[in-house]
Amino acid sequence: MERWEKVNAVQRMQDYMVKHVMDPITLYDLAQVSGYSPWHTERIFKELTGKTPFEYLRAYRLSQAALRLRDEKTRVIDVAFDFVFETPEGFTRAFSKHFGINPSYYQRHTPPIKLFLPHDVRAHYLRMQKGEKAMNKNEAVRTIFVQVIDRPSRKLILKRGVNAEHYFDYCDEVGCDVWGILTSIKEALYEPMGVWLPPSFRTPGTSLYAQGVEVPNTYSGQIPEGFDLIDLPACKMMVFQGQPYQDDHFEEAIGEVWEAIKTYSPKIYGFEWADDDAPRFQFEPQGYRGYIEGRPVRFRE
Repeated sequence: MERWEKVNAVQRMQDYMVKHVMDPITLYDLAQVSGYSPWHTERIFKELTGKTPFEYLRAYRLSQAALRLRDEKTRVIDVAFDFVFETPEGFTRAFSKHFGINPSYYQRHTPPIKLFLPHDVRAHYLRMQKGEKAMNKNEAVRTIFVQVIDRPSRKLILKRGVNAEHYFDYCDEVGCDVWGILTSIKEALYEPMGVWLPPSFRTPGTSLYAQGVEVPNTYSGQIPEGFDLIDLPACKMMVFQGQPYQDDHFEEAIGEVWEAIKTYSPKIYGFEWADDDAPRFQFEPQGYRGYIEGRPVRFRE
């Protein structure tokens, strides 16, 4: 079986699970989607994701249930049945085992937890195959939307690396679970982001690149173990947003925005780069909206 045949089969299963997360799903259903026997279906899924289909599905259901409990006024019993658990007690046991707290406590206090955020296996293997080798090439730059926004003083919850200078280094050092924890923080002002930290925001022996989420200055919630909370002063950010793109072309999309930032002169609008004022940031690349990255600026003196 060719690797890309397996990758595409597992991607179809992932898509099916997301679409039918609140419906009963059997191994036979997944085999029909993958195009292989139930035995091969289970084997290739674990080979490419590290989980059996039903370990993956349960982790995804529990994380989606946690978000429902965090964001909506709903009963635990209703969430249990919505996410295909046979009994509320079974849901409570599974939730408690997975997150270390029971769902009722989580609903009342919403501490940060390690959500399972599945990554499309096809996009993962495309990134592994292409890495960064095409990210700095730019054959045909399309329109890039640019705007300047004011960011108030706030705080940043972040997980530092050691030597990481970009996303791939960071994942190798820290792993892929950080995003799920950041996503679970209810008080977040925006979505999680990757950041390049200026020297004044780094501590000795830590990385240039990190991942974090901004929260209000008044944040008094729990800081996840191994994370830091730092102050970010008010600043202006010049935000660049590329055109929507097909996921297969993520590296070209990022490269277009990087090239735009590298060649852009903020002076035409009366600004100058202010890289020491705040971290430069990137949001998760998502094809439907285009790649988004922000760099601090200040008015020219």
